Amino acid sequence: MKLQFLTLALLAGLVSCDSSSETFEAKTGEVTSSISSGSLSDEELKENLKEIEAEEKLRQEEIAATTTTLVFDKLSHDYGDVLPNTDNETVFTVTNTGERPLIIEDVSASCGCTTPEKPEEPILPGQSDVIRVVFHPKPGQINEIKKTVTVTANTVEKIHMLEIRAFVRE
Repeated sequence: MKLQFLTLALLAGLVSCDSSSETFEAKTGEVTSSISSGSLSDEELKENLKEIEAEEKLRQEEIAATTTTLVFDKLSHDYGDVLPNTDNETVFTVTNTGERPLIIEDVSASCGCTTPEKPEEPILPGQSDVIRVVFHPKPGQINEIKKTVTVTANTVEKIHMLEIRAFVRE
C-alpha cells in the first residue's frame, strides 16, 4: 500500500500542474481530467516510473537485509508507592525475534530522574537481554509520576516506547 502511494505521489510530482493546461469535461456523467505532463511523453513517464520502482525495491531489500524484530516482556512498569530520594529499579527484557543481530542503538528517558541502561552487545536471534531503568524521584516530586523510555533499535519500526509510573509519597 505504501509503495503504491509513494509511486503515485512521485508520478504526480513528475507531472506539471500548470492550471492553464488543465481541462475538465463531462462525458456520460463522468468527470475526466487532462493534465499536461510538461515536455515528457507517456513513454518517458513510464520509464521514470520504472526507475523509481526499481530504486524503491532496492531500498526495501536493503532495509530487510539490515533490520530485525524484537519483543519486550512488558511495555510498562508500575513501581507502586515510592519515597523521594530512593532508587527504584526495574528491567524490561527484550528478545530478538528476527533473523539478524538486534542492536539497541540508544535508550533515553523523558526526565533526568529516570536513568535507563541499554545492552552494549548485539542480541543474537532468539536471545534476550535487559534494559535496566532506575527511577530516582527528587524531593518535591510527589503524587503520580509517568515517564517514558525511548528505545531506538535496528528494527523496521526504529523507535519503541516503554512507560514507567509511580506514586511518590512524602
